[in-house]
Amino acid sequence: MIGHDPGLTLPDVLARRAQEEPDRPALVVAGARELSFGDWDRRANTVAHALIDRGLTAGHRVGLLFDERDWIDFAAAWCGVMRAGCVAVPLSGRLAPAEVRHALTDCSVTAVLHGPGAEPPDVGEWRAVPDELNGDDAPVRRGVAPGALAQIIYTSGTTGRAKGVGATHANLAYGVSTNPRRRKLAHSRHFLHAFPIGSNAAQTMLVNALDARPAALTLPLFTPARFARLIESYRVGTVFVVPAMAIELLNAGVREKYDLSSVRLLGSTAAGLPPAVAAGMAEAFPEATIVNYYTSTEAVPAQTVMIVDPARPASVGRPTSGGELRIVGQDGGPAGPGEQGEVWLRSPAGTRAYYRDRRLSDDVFKDGWVRMGDVGYLDEEGYLYLVDRESDVIKSGAHKVSTLQVEAALYEHPAVAEAAVVGIPHPVLGRVPGAAVVTRHPVTAADLRAFLLDRLARHELPSRLLFLPELPKNHVGKVVKPRLLDLLGPADAPPPAGST
Repeated sequence: MIGHDPGLTLPDVLARRAQEEPDRPALVVAGARELSFGDWDRRANTVAHALIDRGLTAGHRVGLLFDERDWIDFAAAWCGVMRAGCVAVPLSGRLAPAEVRHALTDCSVTAVLHGPGAEPPDVGEWRAVPDELNGDDAPVRRGVAPGALAQIIYTSGTTGRAKGVGATHANLAYGVSTNPRRRKLAHSRHFLHAFPIGSNAAQTMLVNALDARPAALTLPLFTPARFARLIESYRVGTVFVVPAMAIELLNAGVREKYDLSSVRLLGSTAAGLPPAVAAGMAEAFPEATIVNYYTSTEAVPAQTVMIVDPARPASVGRPTSGGELRIVGQDGGPAGPGEQGEVWLRSPAGTRAYYRDRRLSDDVFKDGWVRMGDVGYLDEEGYLYLVDRESDVIKSGAHKVSTLQVEAALYEHPAVAEAAVVGIPHPVLGRVPGAAVVTRHPVTAADLRAFLLDRLARHELPSRLLFLPELPKNHVGKVVKPRLLDLLGPADAPPPAGST
């Protein structure tokens, strides 16, 4: 990237913003407090000095367990931990106690900083609320080197135990600028998100808060009405969501109830937007450019970006400047246009790695490339299309079925508010598609199947449809497909209540 400073770190960026704009708001929690760059800088220094005074040496892991109403305390603790040369391990208070304990134990934290309402498990040597820490607020920068480990983020764990992904200071700060004339999102006074602490999307929002022109605006708990009300009242120019939030906003009909005309950029991350949902968002936010970002906790800062285009409704775009993309075929060589294979992204910064798991890291991270765990293909112009997660592709007899394609077809039905598809066991075919749907208004399984006949091949049609009041999701809004499998049951078992 042109102008990128390889020695820059996020603690340095905060110090620079605090020096240049001490009174400018950096973070705003709706209905609660706001944090200026000057206060953020001072509070981070206080946390750093307190950690050092308590004997933590560089490289010690520090758990950060906060609810979303405590974003300001979390931001101060996050940067303070890094300034002390320690490693931040952010975790959301929405996680189950067992998930929190697993993460804190897995990376052997020395201490846990937490919000006043959190109840951290008895892991590590001590626990404290940041406001209880006493320390100097003089500038501190110990062991903050580009190649040093700065953070461990735990994956969402939708298909198994969450894994810790380590990132260096150089990785986190890649692409960040301290030049005031190059501030991102310059069209906005505020950018809005509602991502849970500890997610990769939330970490990206913290970086945006440090180097973008607008202040970061968030709310303690996402609901479509509260989110849309904030857009209207703050005249928000930039909005970030995950697909689950986009679907909720559409289902709630926020366009008819709130003025959303201030939004000029709406970005969706964490997963691809189903084409019907992308089209709905374009209608709901008529003045906005709708952008789909495709990456993973392991791959950041590598990503593809796609301005939603009716000519390519299912594409997730091309790699951003400095990154690379390739499709690896079954023979291990590069796949040609239209040929399906494994999706790999190459990071322009130092790659991440699984913390203390060399075997798994060697399987995913190779020579700067990151195996995304998805099957996809490129068109003639290099645009990426995702077929499915490798683990989600349904091998049904002689066919392979994409759950994403079946879900996209279901979303086209006007009665379907949400849909998720998995492969359910079948005594002859191995697996067959099964679908769970949430509806806006009553619809019969027969009507849905008739609707799908024109859109799907016979082997792609769901053999079982389950109507649910809501889909099982984790704290970042992703469907937990193992739970869905339990609800649907095998194809030759008696159908569960609400299914056909």
